[in-house]
Amino acid sequence: MRPRRLPVYFFLVLFLANCSPGRLMEAARVLADIDAGPLSSALKEQTPAPTRRPVFFEIDGRPREADLYRPGDEPVAGMVLVPGVTPAGRDDARLVAFAETLARARFEVLVPDLPRLRDLTVSAADARVIADACVYLDQKDGGRRPVGLTAISFAVGPAVAALFEPDMADRVDFVIAIGGYHDIEALITFVTTGGFRHGPDDPWQFRAPNTYGKWVFLRSNANRLDDPLDRTLLRRMAARKLEHPESNVSDLAASLGAQGRSVHALMVNDDPDRVPDLLAKIPARVIEDMTGLDLKKRDLGSLATHFILIHGRDDPVIPETESIRLAAALPDAALYLVDSLDHVNPRPAGLIDRLILLAAINRVLERRDD
Repeated sequence: MRPRRLPVYFFLVLFLANCSPGRLMEAARVLADIDAGPLSSALKEQTPAPTRRPVFFEIDGRPREADLYRPGDEPVAGMVLVPGVTPAGRDDARLVAFAETLARARFEVLVPDLPRLRDLTVSAADARVIADACVYLDQKDGGRRPVGLTAISFAVGPAVAALFEPDMADRVDFVIAIGGYHDIEALITFVTTGGFRHGPDDPWQFRAPNTYGKWVFLRSNANRLDDPLDRTLLRRMAARKLEHPESNVSDLAASLGAQGRSVHALMVNDDPDRVPDLLAKIPARVIEDMTGLDLKKRDLGSLATHFILIHGRDDPVIPETESIRLAAALPDAALYLVDSLDHVNPRPAGLIDRLILLAAINRVLERRDD
């Protein structure tokens, strides 16, 4: 064991030693079930299978659709689970497995349908859809039980924005944000250049980013351009790159108009110091929607909700510095950083990482039982 990890190891041992033994054992079973995915685990063997069914509801006249996962045992808390940026949406096998794990942990889980995320578009407009899911789940039990909200990666932005909707006061007791972000400009800087840093005056650090985030950003913003040809070309460019990252898109780039070229220039830039100037040149409609997703511009200090933030130090989609900043901006947050945590399939590697995640899950179960 590396010496620099010894303080963390002893802190975790002391922390876990003071936890409820029964809840800690349950947390260990939940962690093992997450690790197992759809495969067999002790949690699956010891709990009745949850049920999944579609539900349709209205909040103030707005029709919504979702999947409801109900535990085999009586649920003791609710959880809104936000789907990721994937065409499969709420049918994504990884999401289904995670929702079933939460249900086996006695959460009644609601997974809202978010068509924009299925179209690989991240939008501040989804904050209202997520808020309606929280209102529905809270009202379903008359507000008698805790309600949590879980989001991963880019979905953390609209999920946190949902907390600021006017009818969301006291609806959500805790938020689990896995691999989330705080500052949109810092996020764009990383997904386009691989550059990140802890403070504005610190030197840039670099990590090879997962190109998926770059082309999802391009696709998200293509429809916000005025020129229909630019919209079509950028969507085709994103589709080609998402399918085959090494694809040549110079033929499409050559036909772009002024707005399209400004967005494309941001995407192909590899100098983090140029990002602010390049952002200043992209269309106002793109900036407007990005501002709605920029948590740095939100009054996070006004939120009474408890946050549980989990991030891997090797994350190739969003750097861990974003969760560090988000934790610092929130009045009530617990931050769990692990050395290695796959962004898409969050399964821990190594003893200390497992202990850290065990502590995080234990805290989630504490909130469930609060």
